[in-house]
Amino acid sequence: MATPSGLMRALHRGTLGQNTVVDRIFSGIQPTGTPHLGNYLGAIQNWVDLQEKCSSVLYSIMDMHSLTMPKEPAVLRQNILDTTAAILACGIDPKKCFLFRQSLVPEHAELAWILGCLTNVPRLLRLPQWKMKRASQNSEGTVGLLTYPVLQAADILLYKSTRVPVGEDQVLHLELAQDIAQHFNKKYGEFFPVPRAILSTTKKIKSLRDPSVKMSKSDPQKLATVSIADSPDEIVLKFRKAVTDFTSEVTYEPTTRPGVSNLVSIHAAVTGLSIREVLHQATGLDTAHYKMVVAESVIQKFAPIRNEIKKLQEDKSHLIKVLEDGAEKAKELAAPIYQEIRRLVGFQ
Repeated sequence: MATPSGLMRALHRGTLGQNTVVDRIFSGIQPTGTPHLGNYLGAIQNWVDLQEKCSSVLYSIMDMHSLTMPKEPAVLRQNILDTTAAILACGIDPKKCFLFRQSLVPEHAELAWILGCLTNVPRLLRLPQWKMKRASQNSEGTVGLLTYPVLQAADILLYKSTRVPVGEDQVLHLELAQDIAQHFNKKYGEFFPVPRAILSTTKKIKSLRDPSVKMSKSDPQKLATVSIADSPDEIVLKFRKAVTDFTSEVTYEPTTRPGVSNLVSIHAAVTGLSIREVLHQATGLDTAHYKMVVAESVIQKFAPIRNEIKKLQEDKSHLIKVLEDGAEKAKELAAPIYQEIRRLVGFQ
């Protein structure tokens, strides 16, 4: 009988029996530097929770995906380290999950080619992310930008992942991965589990300057986005300048009052309270005073994380080792799965 530690290794490797489907979670984040408030509440906070609940969890720094939006090599290298420091500071524990850099596991790209040969171009052209990002680049778009959803499918399927945390804007990409898995299984025999979505329960965090769009690091308005490493003064300034409306009462009406409703969503998410509880606390406050209440809640939430990020950023070699160690574990898990894929498609 396997020992507890041996069982854990077997769960990660998926070696509990040929017909056993291991419950395995995969998710990734692009290395854009230190994450913002929306990244934390919509994804990273959920990651921390999931690593406690599931015995086989993989989180990847998606550096290959980041090339779809041009960056200087030095900037990308630093962004990888800053993103790693931030998610470690937020509570991701390499002892409880595999944390690794995507490009260190070459099977991701190799499997993407195989899956790309099972995917038709019109399906990719219909994806809204392609249309939106191509427009933002003021060009016809690159092959990488068109096909990165296939690479996303490979990221997930390479480990026979069964569940994937996704935001609303990534649901269509997961559906593509599900369809590719089913197409592969139909052509080569039952092999991939069809991954299911884990949808975030947190309301989508919107820009503080334009609550009709989600918070984004690429927003040209500096006051629109709150970084988890922002100083207290920066956080106060951004919330003070947050766009609301001419009604002073604090209510939650996302359709008619998106600005103040965004503040309520943020307040609820960082405190762990319900929307109703937050509104009860805000009784009698006007929106100007309420902005400062929300700012203070965000400051308290991120103070220890901000301090830990600074410490981790000072030890570059530790960050590199965490990602390299995680990649070795990911390779160990991916290798037998990919070898079987090679056999199924006729490469060996």
